[in-house]
Amino acid sequence: MPSSPARASLAFPSSWAARLRSDRLTDPKVWRTEVLAGLVVALALIPEAISFSIIAGVDPAIGLFSAFTMAVTISIVGGRRAMISAATGAVALVIAPLNREHGLGYLIAAVILAGVVQVVLGALGVAKLMRFIPRSVMVGFVNALALMIFMTQLPELWNVPWPVYPLAAAGLLLMVFFPRITTVVPAPLVSIVILTAVTVAAGIAVPTVGDKGALPSSLPVPGLPDVPFTPDTLMTIAPYAVAMALVGLMESLMTAKLVDDITETRSNKTRESVGQGIANIVTGFFGGMGGCAMIGQTMINVKVSGARTRLSTFFAGAFLMVLCIVFGPIVSDIPMAALVAVMIMVCFATFDWHSVAPATLRRMPAGEIAVMVITVACVLATHNLAVGVVAGSVTAMVIFTRRVAHHAEITAVIDPDGRSVVYRVTGALFFASANELVDRFAYATDPDRVVIDLSAAHVWDASSVAVLDAVRAKYAQRGKTVEITGLNGPSAALHGRLSGELAGA
Repeated sequence: MPSSPARASLAFPSSWAARLRSDRLTDPKVWRTEVLAGLVVALALIPEAISFSIIAGVDPAIGLFSAFTMAVTISIVGGRRAMISAATGAVALVIAPLNREHGLGYLIAAVILAGVVQVVLGALGVAKLMRFIPRSVMVGFVNALALMIFMTQLPELWNVPWPVYPLAAAGLLLMVFFPRITTVVPAPLVSIVILTAVTVAAGIAVPTVGDKGALPSSLPVPGLPDVPFTPDTLMTIAPYAVAMALVGLMESLMTAKLVDDITETRSNKTRESVGQGIANIVTGFFGGMGGCAMIGQTMINVKVSGARTRLSTFFAGAFLMVLCIVFGPIVSDIPMAALVAVMIMVCFATFDWHSVAPATLRRMPAGEIAVMVITVACVLATHNLAVGVVAGSVTAMVIFTRRVAHHAEITAVIDPDGRSVVYRVTGALFFASANELVDRFAYATDPDRVVIDLSAAHVWDASSVAVLDAVRAKYAQRGKTVEITGLNGPSAALHGRLSGELAGA
């Protein structure tokens, strides 16, 4: 029996090889691009994962293990090719209080529960809510992301030895001009290799990756979280798990949509939601701190390195462990200035410069600009992309509601014989627009017969039906009759179902 469409959307191929057949992996150029992109991303993941571990209050190895398991797992079960998932700052901020108050075991248990919540939400179709996010919020999200990436690099440029600045500048110049020579090797990788070789050969004393924390020397081992399996434990971790699940899904789905736009391809948001949950469950059982899509590293992978398949995501995680375990001493010598230069280049590539151009701002409605600014401001104030998206979306809805509410109009035409009056209503009738209609009727002076023509209107909600009932009641108190005509099918069905039933509401 063939599976239903709903089940088909959640079905996973029987093997990873089957999943990769459509990725043009018989082309050597694709392999070269994906492998090198994965290497660049792995190098950029190391300091980020260590930094997020510090935020969460856990050992740096835990953040690196999370980056490894998240990337490898999501490359198999995710719904957006070439997107990078690993330990993130947003997730670290959510779970840091739990680790501080109850310990690592509770943190790991919360990560596993968050993964379960994400799987459930994904299966229920939470990804479909993405269509309600306006373009102005998306633009604000992208610009806030670029600014946040830049701000996270500022500590690496403050109160540091002076050679850091020329090294960072040299890294930027290499990434700007090297692609003009060849694009066979990603410019960020060339920049990192050259700057590392220069600092080691010349003995230049600058902050390095090794200064961020010790790299792991072995692979993570699976196991159960060290917590009592009781209702009290569940009550303790549940709020943090739900918060982590929501923040992780929102950032992952927004990042997936951004990659969709960049690559001009579609992703399976439902599969990505479920995949994020599976990746967090796997990460939790391996003792990791969990995570979600990493926007900065994804931009390195997709926009800077040109990766387009899930192979680059897999290699990013695999190379991360290889670099840490096999080449730990070499990786530790990479100057932070080189990675800062890569992230600054990502900022410039990510920011939507067209959205802030004077010509664009002159043409853009004030409400759209306000939504974009509020989104950016909330993100920068809270350091949480999810907060900015929610605030921007709510603002956009309020502005839209006010705008549509004023489109409902009413005109009155009195019959020549003075025996009846026809009120013609146009526009959308809902809670914001319908309430204003009550005072638009001349109850005392109108003839005994009143016709309300709704052929150019649509009744959307119970508030509108209640207003029509109120108008009819006011006329009835004066001994006048009201006839409602012109209702379209859905409006007539709603009005017939609710009319006369809302008096006690």
